[in-house]
Amino acid sequence: MKYFFLHLLLLSSAFSFAQVNFTSSNLPIITLETNGQAIADDPKITATMKIIYNGPGKRNQISDTQLHYKGSIGIELRGNSSQSFDQKQYGFETRDAVGNNLDTSLLGMPKEKDWVLYAPWNDISMIRNVLGYHLWNKMDHWGPRTRMVEVVLNGNYQGVYVLTESIKRGDNRVQTASLKAKDISGIDLTGGYIMKIDAKNSDEDKTFNSTVPGVVSGSGGFGGTPSTTVTWLYHYPEPKNIQPAQEEYIRKYIDTVETLIQSPNFNDPVNGYEKYISLQSFLDYLIHTEVSLNSDGLKRSAFFYKEKMDKDGSKGKLKAGPVWDLNLAYGNCNFCKGNQVTAWVHKGCETLPVPAMWGRLLQDPKFANELKCRYMELRQGILSDAYIHSFINAYADTLNEAQARHFSKWTKLLQTGSGSGGGGFPGFPGGDLWFSAYRVSSYAAEIDTLKKWFTARLKFLDNNLPGTCVITSTAQKSQFNNFQVLPNPADDVLVIEAEEKINSVQLYSSIGQLIIDKPITGNERRLTLSEIEGCSPGIYSLIIYGNDGKIGKKLILIK
Repeated sequence: MKYFFLHLLLLSSAFSFAQVNFTSSNLPIITLETNGQAIADDPKITATMKIIYNGPGKRNQISDTQLHYKGSIGIELRGNSSQSFDQKQYGFETRDAVGNNLDTSLLGMPKEKDWVLYAPWNDISMIRNVLGYHLWNKMDHWGPRTRMVEVVLNGNYQGVYVLTESIKRGDNRVQTASLKAKDISGIDLTGGYIMKIDAKNSDEDKTFNSTVPGVVSGSGGFGGTPSTTVTWLYHYPEPKNIQPAQEEYIRKYIDTVETLIQSPNFNDPVNGYEKYISLQSFLDYLIHTEVSLNSDGLKRSAFFYKEKMDKDGSKGKLKAGPVWDLNLAYGNCNFCKGNQVTAWVHKGCETLPVPAMWGRLLQDPKFANELKCRYMELRQGILSDAYIHSFINAYADTLNEAQARHFSKWTKLLQTGSGSGGGGFPGFPGGDLWFSAYRVSSYAAEIDTLKKWFTARLKFLDNNLPGTCVITSTAQKSQFNNFQVLPNPADDVLVIEAEEKINSVQLYSSIGQLIIDKPITGNERRLTLSEIEGCSPGIYSLIIYGNDGKIGKKLILIK
């Protein structure tokens, strides 16, 4: 985003920060010691990292000598425009005593060597990435796991960070085949690729341009008309390791996909786009992106991966995801219509081009109808207002103590803004930070704004998402509205009404523990479930069974 940098540099002197007396936290604490070295963009420097974490519900003290982790790391700055922010973000790799990379488990996350310390400078809620990755994971895809922490660098408090898994190939990350230098022909050549649509970031990147022009709209609000050239980057194998035959294979495969989708017979049931792409991942990726209204969505940090074919050719399709970098999503951005709940990401904006395949796929009635049905299914679960609001509230409660320190350190983040938000989401004026769609004067106000934004965005999608979902079978009805549960959220009782006889009711906790298993005698279609009175507050899965099996499932919030 070269058009931002001059503006960023002019603004950087306006930001200020203060020292904070930091001694303990309810969050894990990460301390970094660089022995006088400055952390640069490249290369990584050697530093020491300690993690202080005494377990769930226990206090963590800076003075604690019993450590969750202590070891050597290689650390560098990461990001592009974010490097101009006062609160820096870092990429690091865990190492052994002699400097070799070492797979390590951090804060309960699976062993790996590559990690990110994400700085939520331009996300006052501090949880947009956390929420976005969680939703992708709940859609049954791998999404980066996260942990909220507080960071001290060389004795100086740096605020709240999000310890995040990086996107890479691996058994505990993106599970696709390992591509070796010798894999240059046959089935071995067909899979193990991770690709990314983005702007070129460095001279070390290897890229190619799509042969299909991308979609842009607007007049180029950052100076001039934006290019329609979509750029693909090789992410795995790394540019230094990928072989020419591998480069050429995945380039041709992607070109085939993009060109085919623009052809007259793109939705042919045998030789159309479904022969080449994973339909479920593309549906979920588009839903996730449109729900988030990510200003960078589909055109920046947009990942895809391709598995290896098997002998009968049943695998090896291109998959969309994982999702990444949602700090400018969920109403948090004043460009690309990021503050307008009625906007569409797939229709493009004034910065980088959106691949044309997304709009074209929506012209296929089957794709649009599948999209609508999948969205309706998700709206009964992880995209319900109750689930989203509960998730946001839970993190806000967890961060309530640390956020006060964070904004005492970064004092310019919570202020009444002087700019205008450009309309679209009334009542939230814009601010003087280049990315701000609005400004707030308290963390509580930010959380309230985020929840209200979600309600408005989901209501818009309910009424305007393309496609028609025709519910005909009992199995399809079970996903949606064939039984009612009131009230939701609930206090101490639930009233359940179904279209058929209820045989049994089960209630599961958010971690899958069976809490209630109640058989129902007689011919009841309406019953009162008072057993929830003893349940702890939280999100539960309620499953109703009838004569022919499962009637349906709903998420229930118990207060």
